[in-house]
Amino acid sequence: MNSRRWPTILLAVLAISAPFLLVLGLWLGGHPNSLPAPLRDVFVDQQIADINEAMTDIERNYYRKPKQSKLTDDAINGAVVGLKDRFSNYFDAKQYASFLESTSGAFSGIGLDVLGDPAGLKIQRVIPGAPAARAGLVAGDLVTAVNGASIAGKSSDAATALIKGPPGTLVTLTISSDGKRRILKIRRARIEVPVVASTVESVKGVKYGIDRLSSFTSGAHGELRQAIDSQLKAGAKAIILDLRGNGGGLLDEAVLVASIFIPDGTIVSTDGRTRERQVYKATGGAISTKIPVAVLTDKGTASASEIVAAALSERGRAKIIGTPTFGKGVFQEVMRLSSGGALDITVGEYFTPKGRNLGGGGVKQGKGITPGMTAADLPKTTVDEAIQVAILQLRKQLDATP
Repeated sequence: MNSRRWPTILLAVLAISAPFLLVLGLWLGGHPNSLPAPLRDVFVDQQIADINEAMTDIERNYYRKPKQSKLTDDAINGAVVGLKDRFSNYFDAKQYASFLESTSGAFSGIGLDVLGDPAGLKIQRVIPGAPAARAGLVAGDLVTAVNGASIAGKSSDAATALIKGPPGTLVTLTISSDGKRRILKIRRARIEVPVVASTVESVKGVKYGIDRLSSFTSGAHGELRQAIDSQLKAGAKAIILDLRGNGGGLLDEAVLVASIFIPDGTIVSTDGRTRERQVYKATGGAISTKIPVAVLTDKGTASASEIVAAALSERGRAKIIGTPTFGKGVFQEVMRLSSGGALDITVGEYFTPKGRNLGGGGVKQGKGITPGMTAADLPKTTVDEAIQVAILQLRKQLDATP
């Protein structure tokens, strides 16, 4: 036989056999015990095979026909729960859509700022005029269940995703406050969250720009910079950045927000088991460093907020005033799945410009940032005491400036 025909014959054989080999491979993947032991050890990852086999057994033999998609969701969710990491989540396709909405600054829900709590979600702020406000919810209330299902132990992202939903639909919340339990049915609505709330306050002839940043959603730095530029143009001599109740958001936005005040150098660095160490530096174009800055913090100041507060403090750019921050020292990465869902899991730790990690080691909660001056807004008064302390501190800096 002409040897030049061998390549043609070989390609024809492979073309005919390829579909058969693919089907055979898929079948053996779900039936690993059908392979001889030597081949099984070479070609099959036993742990993955066990998972596939168990899923197949459940689907075939459980006395009620389970829904395949739910089996998959529950299996992935169980793996994430087993990490015992309050910051890692699995979102099915519907929950992931809600999660993406929450990072855009507008969403459908009831209008709450919350902080994760072992028993559920602790309400930090209720957006005025939102459905939650009309239902009588207030800061300090604890959400323990959503639609009758306990959210104890769930991450704040996962629990919040359960509260969100299409406008006009109802969500049932179990609320605990002052030792009393009540159940509320609240109709969801489209919520437009003001990322930046800015004012100019004049005290004894000096103007101060006050900027409350609610989250580090996409574009937050641009809104904040626009507000600050307007305040400086109006004659503000100092800036108060209010990060109380700000649970964080996007890392890139944190770097950009810090860059509004820090002209150059390190903002934050990150490192992880499978992530190379990365140093994020100021992007340039900061406001004048002669403008004094104070940052307000509390227990709800977490993640990206702590990155900004720590950078401004350690780089000597701002005074921290308020109460200790949350103490989160890790960051997450969202990985989209082909099902339409996503994994949002911890992939590394972050470090302040001086190399500190604000967590308690790994995913444990740490001490966070301790303010240089302690101050808190007393709910029963008409003034914000923390802002008043910040103004006094900034006035001292202005008076000391030649």
